[in-house]
Amino acid sequence: MDSKLWEGRLAGGLSGAANDYNSSIRVDSRMYREDIQGSLAHAQMLKETGIISPDDYATIQAGLKAILDDISSGALAVSPDAEDIHTFVEAELTRRVGAPGKKLHTARSRNDQVATDVRLYLKEQAANTVSLLIQLTKALADKAEKYTDAIMPGYTHLQRAQPVSFAQYLLAYVQMFLRDIGRVRDAAARMNRCPLGAGALAGTSFPIDRELTSRLLGFDAPCANSIDAVSDRDFCVELACALSLIMTHLSRLSEEIILWSSWEFRFVELSDEYSTGSSIMPQKKNPDLAELTRGKTGRVNGNLVALLTMLKGLPLAYNKDMQEDKEAIFDSFDTVTAALVVCIPMLESMAVNTDKMRLAATQGFINATDAADYLASKGVPFRDAYKAVGALVKYLISEGKSLESASLSEFRRFCPAFDEDVYSFISLEACLMRRNSLGGTSPEQTRSQLEDFRALIAQYE
Repeated sequence: MDSKLWEGRLAGGLSGAANDYNSSIRVDSRMYREDIQGSLAHAQMLKETGIISPDDYATIQAGLKAILDDISSGALAVSPDAEDIHTFVEAELTRRVGAPGKKLHTARSRNDQVATDVRLYLKEQAANTVSLLIQLTKALADKAEKYTDAIMPGYTHLQRAQPVSFAQYLLAYVQMFLRDIGRVRDAAARMNRCPLGAGALAGTSFPIDRELTSRLLGFDAPCANSIDAVSDRDFCVELACALSLIMTHLSRLSEEIILWSSWEFRFVELSDEYSTGSSIMPQKKNPDLAELTRGKTGRVNGNLVALLTMLKGLPLAYNKDMQEDKEAIFDSFDTVTAALVVCIPMLESMAVNTDKMRLAATQGFINATDAADYLASKGVPFRDAYKAVGALVKYLISEGKSLESASLSEFRRFCPAFDEDVYSFISLEACLMRRNSLGGTSPEQTRSQLEDFRALIAQYE
């Protein structure tokens, strides 16, 4: 078993079970690039401030770069017996270069080291998530652009409510995912402070240059308070919250797709590449990937709760409980990434059945609001118009008729203000075209939303 960096005060080693329980190498080994990147910057700072010699720095630098190359190529396997990736890299460096390797940890603690590594890693993960969200919103917007005139029922309480365009429906999800982009970017911006140099919690007596290491690692500035630098995991919670909302939005979209692809709706059909079959029912085409996305949302939400619960009772500064931060936030990013990678092409390849959508829109009296608006435009107070149309709808349901098939005399039976032009007023196309208020479902407004969206995305790219 590898020696521990903290051996000296403790005479005996951990038992096998205790060592496995204490170890985080299976989780944090993915941060080997960030750990070496941070160590290279720290070593350069130690050289620039005269804490180590240029020769020692050159030896450390060459050793770290060789370790990075070897791990990346597979020539060097990360030992599962190591306590963590930081211990593994430092031990391997010392094994290769000898005494200079033992100087690397001068003016540094694992507390500020791991906090730096996690921030560096999550910065990259956040940028990747934003990139995928941009692809997703583009896929939704491209699909919406094709269907600005496609009429479907809009729903409230899962009951047919008013006619909307399929484009407007998809653009609602674009708005959700745009907010998600903003949340991830905001969280990443607040995270962009460098803990390195905070030491275990109190700083260091060595004449270090924290501004230099911060610049070398691409941070905006050093963390202002050494205790906060090593004990803060707000950034994990913020990102986990943003990821939970992303999954919640993906889950809602998945639920729509599951409903729409059912035989009862048949609004869309998923590509065979993103569907599965049944082991016993040969006719089945199941939206399993959408269902999995819906299911995995609980996993990401659970990670957020785990992080909040882990932090809620911790005194300052570092506590071993905080080792649990990485598994939760890493798993959330992994899950969201996997979901986005599947959902983007699933949406792009999804076929849309506009005839089925329009047929559904002709049923359920979804133009009843427009009939009431028609009466209001004739001077009838809206509440009176509402009651008259409600009574008319009740009558037509008993007669098995729609508003479009009702005779003018039937309309006038409930309100004499109805006239021949009511039929053109309540046509689905007219209903859609008239909803031209800002953000409405008219083709003009949906095209305006698309234009604004493309301009905004151009700023993000």
